[in-house]
Amino acid sequence: MTMKQTIPSDEDLTAFIDGELTAEEAARIEAIVNEDESTAERLEFLARASLPFKQAFAPLLAEAPREKLEAMLAAIPAQQSAKSGLTPAFASRRRFLGALAASLVAGIAIDRAVIGISKGLSAKDENSEWRAVVADYISLYTAETLAGPAPSREDQAAQLAGLDEKLGLSLSPEAVSLPGIDFKRALLLQYDGKPLAQIAYLDPETGPMALCIVKSDAGSKAPDLESRKGLNVIYWSNETHAFMLIAHIRVDRMKELGEDVRGRLSA
Repeated sequence: MTMKQTIPSDEDLTAFIDGELTAEEAARIEAIVNEDESTAERLEFLARASLPFKQAFAPLLAEAPREKLEAMLAAIPAQQSAKSGLTPAFASRRRFLGALAASLVAGIAIDRAVIGISKGLSAKDENSEWRAVVADYISLYTAETLAGPAPSREDQAAQLAGLDEKLGLSLSPEAVSLPGIDFKRALLLQYDGKPLAQIAYLDPETGPMALCIVKSDAGSKAPDLESRKGLNVIYWSNETHAFMLIAHIRVDRMKELGEDVRGRLSA
């Protein structure tokens, strides 16, 4: 009897995309992706995160060895079709993953910190559009996505310092702390050519939560509430940045947390 392989975490999949795994670990994850449709779908989502991936990955794929890339693209759909009769749509996904794998084999690391999230801007309401993109992404987070111990204050400060330079802010662990909710990690993404900070938390009762900040010249806006993808969102902006706090936490608690962190970020 063959032992079922452990499904990789989001951290593992992100490291695979970023080319940060050993050859052995990368091969293990690639094998799971080829066997498990849900893992393949999750990898695809994390890889493109609402990106038009043809444009995003074209420069990387262009650098991959052509013969190796074409061989991999040709082999993967054939292997999968023989095994399980995959639909054309899923075969297309395999071709994309094959291209991604070929790029990694060629030693081309995909730097998620500089890949822009899909522009998708509306001239009428810029902030609405970026919140929609963030909600799409955060809605797929689970408690397992953010599993593990909370980083030390020193590690938090180091992660936040990486955001400060790009955002023009001065973030500290104290400024972004949320009472009773664990700080998990701070990431630098990009939206419409502008840096976007994502500070992820894990609430022991309701699961993942995120504070996101993007540069914005849309002007100041008082805090307001909305619901996106089954998550509650409190959002506001000042003259230079737009902010949003998103979680499954009930509305009244979200208001309290939003007002608290907004006050500290404005201090």
